[in-house]
Amino acid sequence: VQLQASGGGLVQAGGSLRLSCAASGRTFSVDGLGWFRQAPGKQREFIAAIRWSGGFTYYADSVKGRFTFSRDNTKRTVSLQMNSLKSEDTAVYYCAIRTLTLSGTYNVTFPTAYDYWGRGTLVTVSS
Repeated sequence: VQLQASGGGLVQAGGSLRLSCAASGRTFSVDGLGWFRQAPGKQREFIAAIRWSGGFTYYADSVKGRFTFSRDNTKRTVSLQMNSLKSEDTAVYYCAIRTLTLSGTYNVTFPTAYDYWGRGTLVTVSS
């Protein structure tokens, strides 16, 4: 399973970007997908997640109301629309999936809940 995050770039504060995460590889069933970010010198931070069954979404308080999930099941792509960007949103953004090969309950905000990670995409917000 390969994940590819894209859509990062340089944007001014108040602007918008749309990140995408595309999955490829062997056939698998997705339980959930999460977005995390990591700023220089900081720990990886949960941003948003979606549970595939039911489409339930979760957002960190820091991005709630500004970031929104969308997904395309046929293309196996998930997008994260980021609006009203702030300088503190500057980070490398990662997408991760949890496949149904993992069992048990999990907390979508924990990086350890996910079994596949993509390479990050850099988002830089200038003030």
